[in-house]
Amino acid sequence: MTEEKRITLSKKDRKSVFMRHQFLQGSWNYERMQNGGWCYSMIPAIKKLYQTKEDRAAALSRHMEFYNTHPYVSSPVMGVTLALEEDRANGADVDDVAIQGVKVGMMGPLAGVGDPVFWFTLRPILGALGASFALSGNIIGPILFFVVWNLIRMGFEYWTQEYGYRVGNTIVKDASGGLLNKITQGASILGMFIIGSLVERWVSISFTPIISTVEQQEGSYINWDTLSSGANGIKEALEQYDQLGADGLNVMKTTTLQNNLDQLIPGLAALLLTLLCCKLLNKNVSPILIIIGLFVIGVIARVCGIM
Repeated sequence: MTEEKRITLSKKDRKSVFMRHQFLQGSWNYERMQNGGWCYSMIPAIKKLYQTKEDRAAALSRHMEFYNTHPYVSSPVMGVTLALEEDRANGADVDDVAIQGVKVGMMGPLAGVGDPVFWFTLRPILGALGASFALSGNIIGPILFFVVWNLIRMGFEYWTQEYGYRVGNTIVKDASGGLLNKITQGASILGMFIIGSLVERWVSISFTPIISTVEQQEGSYINWDTLSSGANGIKEALEQYDQLGADGLNVMKTTTLQNNLDQLIPGLAALLLTLLCCKLLNKNVSPILIIIGLFVIGVIARVCGIM
């Protein structure tokens, strides 16, 4: 077909596809997973490229096949598919098998990139940043997380869709090389590092059994009887507390099992619990069972005075 008569997808058409693609998970199902959302996203392009009812129905049918990948890295697959459909509509030798083959060939490797980059790296970083503001009572925390997260996500999706559309099916050659594996490995390492640094902050375990109770020496605790009366006494107590810390509040110093563990390795129990949960997940134990198990163990340990 000549360039004058060639049917092309305008930027407006591709933007319509992009907006619909935000609802990729909208009709997720156990049989073909994201196929409904994918087909819904393709409708503006199909209407533009094919004029007869039969051609449009055939296009919709081939895009109802199985499809599943990380929703945020699905955009380059969409871009390549748009380019293939455009070529097919203009007479190129692109059949249903080729289009489905490109989709299946790309969705697997890209799914491996999406989790470490978005779920294990970007989202925890932005979540921790927003939570730090929220914990101090600043409303900017949740707003910052929501706005920045969606700006990065939608910007990435739009750019990769346009990139996929420009390069067409040649992107498959890039995806089959070693670059994708290196990106996945690097993102996984960075993501695990971020998650590991957040374990001690977000996982809280405190063992309450008392190991020892000893009387502190004079001067190691606040002697309430010797403090001045009124505001001066409050000032003196605060000054002594600043020097002695929480141990200065009582004459008797109590050492718990958690104190000894913190002296050995701070956050050790939280780390071990996290690793145990990861091991159970790797053995295909249901996350629901793990949550219920942790809840039951926590309640029993609390009643028995262990935690």
